[in-house]
Amino acid sequence: MKYGEKEIIEFDIKNKENFWPNKHKKNYTINIELPEFMCKCPRSGYPDFANIKLQYIPNKKVIELKALKLYINRFANRYISHEDSANEIFDELYKGLKPKWLRVVADFNPRGNVHTIIDIDSNKIK
Repeated sequence: MKYGEKEIIEFDIKNKENFWPNKHKKNYTINIELPEFMCKCPRSGYPDFANIKLQYIPNKKVIELKALKLYINRFANRYISHEDSANEIFDELYKGLKPKWLRVVADFNPRGNVHTIIDIDSNKIK
């Protein structure tokens, strides 16, 4: 196993060092795009690819970007649906960050003539 594979497999997003203190009191938006997201279809095993867009207004924490990269790369070998992967990303980040606002958009590449976009906004749920 290569060192990068080992790092991804052993990575845990819940570790405190993955979230850094937000030093700014004002509201500002952080926009992050992850254009190489991959997971596997739980039925067929075929790969699914997506562009994941994260937007959030931090409260007391921000996410360390390498941690986010490792977390997202953990999905590459998982059998998980579009809906479940987007919701899991939202839930884990919401728990870890406790942001003022969070939005996750998972825009999956078309496969079999179907294009799926999962949009989860913390202002629209509860």
